[in-house]
Order: sequence, then structure tokens, then C-alpha cells
Amino acid sequence: MAERYDIIVIGTGPGGYVCAIKAAQLGLKTAVVEKNSTLGGTCLNIGCIPSKALLHASEMFAEAEHALPTLGVDVGKPKLNLEKMMAHKDATVKSNVDGVAFLMKKNKIDVFTGTGKVLGEGHVAIIDDKGDTVEVQTTNIVIATGSDVADIPGVDLTIDEKVVVSSTGALELSSVPKHLVVVGGGVIGLELGSVWARLGSKVTVVEYLDTILGPMDGDVSKQFQRMLTKQGLTFKLGAKVTGVEATGKGVAKGAKVTYEPVKGGDAATIDADVVLVATGRKPFTNGLGLEKAGVVLDEHGRVKIDEHFHTSIPGVYAIGDVVAGPMLAHKAEDEGVAVAEIIAGQAGHVNYGVIPGVVYTQPEIASVGKTEEELKAEGVAYKVGKFPFSANGRARAMLQPNGFAKVLADKTTDKVLGVHIVGFGAGEMIHEAAVLMEFGGSAEDLGRTCHAHPTMSEAVKEAALGAFLKPIHL
Repeated sequence: MAERYDIIVIGTGPGGYVCAIKAAQLGLKTAVVEKNSTLGGTCLNIGCIPSKALLHASEMFAEAEHALPTLGVDVGKPKLNLEKMMAHKDATVKSNVDGVAFLMKKNKIDVFTGTGKVLGEGHVAIIDDKGDTVEVQTTNIVIATGSDVADIPGVDLTIDEKVVVSSTGALELSSVPKHLVVVGGGVIGLELGSVWARLGSKVTVVEYLDTILGPMDGDVSKQFQRMLTKQGLTFKLGAKVTGVEATGKGVAKGAKVTYEPVKGGDAATIDADVVLVATGRKPFTNGLGLEKAGVVLDEHGRVKIDEHFHTSIPGVYAIGDVVAGPMLAHKAEDEGVAVAEIIAGQAGHVNYGVIPGVVYTQPEIASVGKTEEELKAEGVAYKVGKFPFSANGRARAMLQPNGFAKVLADKTTDKVLGVHIVGFGAGEMIHEAAVLMEFGGSAEDLGRTCHAHPTMSEAVKEAALGAFLKPIHL
């Protein structure tokens, strides 16, 4: 008789592999299905991890030229070795995906390589690269297939990953483009655009909206755009891209981007060496057999689930980018843990009101909870506390005075509703706010908590003090 599993997870990105590990830890017989030769999904292989390697390396390159002399460290003009920088990125990826493979073995999780297909309740087909199929039985199925690159709406587009690239191609460029045009002023576009800007590219960002970073706090996006402009990036906002056309041949190969004002006006064109299409991502459901199996999708092509991650088929669950909610690896991880706990008979839960988001540029941006715009739209009376890093001793010592910490609290109860940070290491500082909000803490709670001196985190404390009374150092 064929082996039967308690749970099979299709996809091994952060949501999938974390779900599998948690299920195994809870005593469930677990297997995963992965279409690629390495585990870890988009995030570990061609997304979060390699991009952070290049972000850090390019930041060090810029620091060597612009910051070290001020600190009394004279090293001369740095020379870029792009091949070695890419090797660092690749080594980082290998270390992480090898780590996930080790965790599968450690937790006795079976790994099937191939494309997973939901045949119905309790049945999964796995098709390998030769086209051979094996059917596996299971009590529960978790769809964790993540997302794929989204196209530019209404534009006939060919992404060759050489001249017209997605985030995948932008991580593999063999030389620094003279002019990089980024279509989309969101997280991915700004992170990768800033990498190549630091390495010497002229970078132009074309964004449909009137602001960058769409849903983020308006105060944050406005000030951050000024910072990026000082770093050399150029912005075309309120601009709709209507065409991306490859031009030239051989070494002269490039592209032409055509755009027009969203509010009406004449079209314009930009010549580019490389065009990065960073208009977002879409749920990946192709080839999973969902429609035939009876799994219902919503109007955006996402798998429809209830509050316990159930799909329309009993015993079939879905998590991560393939369902509604922010497309964030850590959101998928928390959902993976929750669904494993639910399957094991426990009370899995995700608090979607406290999911931090980080933009890993320099300086970083980190946010958790509500923005001012959301609070105004909801009619919530609130208080604002804000503190600049220019008034923080540690920031001055590290030549990192740019940015601020901002705390939004309920005007009546003082409960913290949102925290937004622009500054060096913001992604590390945001978590004290997340913990505070998980426990329903107030601005006064945060402001009266002793913070070590001198630290960047003191700015968060000062912002909290400003929300319920007044900051000390301003």
C-alpha cells in the first residue's frame, strides 16, 4: 500500500518550508513538493536573500567612497569587482538553501522534486521534469506556491532578463548599465534601483501613482523620495507606461520606454540600457489543477480561503502570496505555522494588524500598523509623536542622521496604532513596536521603557514620548 501522509505542502518558500517544519515538530508525517532543484522558493533563490546580499555589498561600496574618509579611513577611490560581488550573492543563496535542505532532513520531512498538482481531496500528483507522474495520498494539502512577476497592465511585453528584466534578471546583470529605467516605484523597484545607482548607474523611476511606495505612510514616502533624489535617482510620477521596446543589436542593444501622464498630456520616451519591470507580483496558480479540482479563486486569481485557511475543498488549505494579504515572506511564515497548528488540532492564529514591512534601501524604512492616511479614512482620532535621527547621538556618531521615528497613538486611550521609521537599521528597530502592539501597549508604555544609551532605538522612545507628552531631546 502506498505511503500516506498527514500533510503535503506544495511549495517550499518561507511559508511552505516553515509550515512543513512546524507540522513535523507537531508529530505529523510531512512531505513537501518543490518544482525547482533547490528549496526556499523565490525568496531564498531569486528574491529577498540575493537582493539583500547586493544591497549590503553596494552599501559598503558607497560607504568606502563617501563615508570612510570623513571617519579618518583613507582607502582611496574604491574599485568595483562586480564578478566577486555576484559571487558573494550566490554564496549567500547557497548557504541559505542548503540550510533549508538540512532542516528537511533533520525534521524527517520527505522532499518530492516536481510540479505538484491537486487532484482533489487527499490526492496530489507530482510531475517530474521528464513528465513522469506519481500520485501521493495525504490527509491534508497546503498550497504554498507563492507568486510570480506581474506584467505592466495593457503593455505587450517580452522580458528577456537581459535588457528588459524582472527582479530575477536585475540580480544577474553582468555589467553596470549606464541608464537603468525602473517601471514601478514600489519596494522591489526602489531596492534594486538603489543597488545599481550606488554602483554607478543613472536610475530613472517611472511610477503610475503620484507617490512612491504606494500604501506606506505619506509622510514617510515624501521624505524618502527626497532622500533618494539626493542619492541621484530621478522620478517620473503620475506616469503611465504604454510601451517598452527593445532597440539596437549586440553591444548597442537597449530599450525605449514610452509613458504618458496619468492625468492626460503628451507621451514621452526614455532611452535605457536596461529596463527593470517592477510593477508588483501576482499569485502563482498555474499548473496546479485547482480549477479542475474545485478550488475556488477570487477575482484577483488568489486562492479563496476562510479565517482558518480552508479552501473550498475539505482538507485543502492555502497560505502566503497565493492568498489575500501583503506579499511578505514573514506573513507567509506566520500563516504556515498557524495552519500546521490548526491541522494538528491546535488554535493557530495570525494577527494581520501587526505585520511589519521593511524597505531595505539606505536608509531603511520600516512600518507596522496603521498609517496616518488610514486612520483619517477610518475617522480615528489620533496623536503623533515624531523624532529625527539628526537629534540622536548614536546616529550622529555613525554619520547616519537621516530620517525619523514616528508613533501614532489613539487620542483617547494612548494605545499605539502604528509606528513608522525611516533611518539606518530601521528594520531592526521596528520589532519593539510590533511586540508592544501585540500586547496592546500605549505610547506611554514605550516612552517609559528604559532604552540603552546611546542607541538608534532611543529615537523610537522619544517619538513615543512625543505622542503622549513631549520628547526630551528636542
